[in-house]
Amino acid sequence: MDTDPGWLALSLVSGVGAKTFHRLIRRFGSPENVFKAPRRHLEQVPGLTKRTIDAIRSFPREEAAAKEMARLSGLDIHVVRWGAKEYPDYLANIADPPALIYVKGNLIQEDERAVAVVGARRASAYGLAVCKKLTRDLAWQGWTVVSGMARGIDSAAHQGALAGGGRTLAVLGTGLDVIYPAENNELYHRIAASGAVISEFALGTPPEPGNFPVRNRLISGLALGVVVVEATAKSGSLITARLALEQGRQVFAVPGPVDRQGVAGPHRLIKEGAKLVERAEDIVEELLPMVSHRPEVGMVETEATLPGPDPILDENEQKVWDILGMEPLHMDDIARQLDFSLPQTAEHLLRLEIKGLVKQLPGTFFVRDFSD
Repeated sequence: MDTDPGWLALSLVSGVGAKTFHRLIRRFGSPENVFKAPRRHLEQVPGLTKRTIDAIRSFPREEAAAKEMARLSGLDIHVVRWGAKEYPDYLANIADPPALIYVKGNLIQEDERAVAVVGARRASAYGLAVCKKLTRDLAWQGWTVVSGMARGIDSAAHQGALAGGGRTLAVLGTGLDVIYPAENNELYHRIAASGAVISEFALGTPPEPGNFPVRNRLISGLALGVVVVEATAKSGSLITARLALEQGRQVFAVPGPVDRQGVAGPHRLIKEGAKLVERAEDIVEELLPMVSHRPEVGMVETEATLPGPDPILDENEQKVWDILGMEPLHMDDIARQLDFSLPQTAEHLLRLEIKGLVKQLPGTFFVRDFSD
């Protein structure tokens, strides 16, 4: 654990958030000095309420820290304090970095080559497919994908990175022992094994609505740029994009069919100057100069991350594959366009599904499948 009990204890005090924590450290030099400070000295700290002062002075720091460290050890979670070697450089330099981050998995220096990908929870098949392809291709090229493990685009971003054999970081709005949403339990553990799951919230913190805008600054803070795939005009993803701009990050947006509600957010960002993204190379060419201190960064392809050989398709399978895209297409329309019978079409689609190239949606609609 790359921290000390004093840092952990102070972070657990009610009312001591990131800004207050740093304000106290600047004033007193260490958590130990904060706990020992006379009330009159604490009262001189701007913004420190009477309730928070009372909480600091009455907090059972040794007992609380020991109990928390035991829980963390049992869950294979470690804590990294601001200023420590493992603490990500980009995150350390945002306006209000977390004093501590809880980490399940490992952070490595190569995670500085990171792209955040966010978007709608209620994503379309088009949005999910685009997201998975982008993140898979980014992973193939050696980039770490950062997202929030929410339903929809966030989950697809992590899945795409894993399919590409790359690293991915998930930033939660809960304690790391609270997996939210619950159906992402398997994904949570896959991310921890191939990157890290991160939170600034203490163990046991539930998924309260106010936590998620707070965690969004970490998603953008960990990355060189933020890509918005699908989002409504009032989506939390636009908050992340706005934070990214404030932090000096690049903002990208994926366009979509104009008759879909989910494109309002990305299209608005494009109008405001975000770079339009059609493929991973649009992101890489923009961010690569920012990490030029690492030779060949962003273009790394190793034996472990190179894509495997494409499945061999026969002539008719290739025809079906060629007319499919990321927009759902009904089997009847596929048969009509190719002048195939319905049984023939169903057989070819099934073969493509078995090869992992096609995904069937409700209502006998089909799309290309970029999941792992």
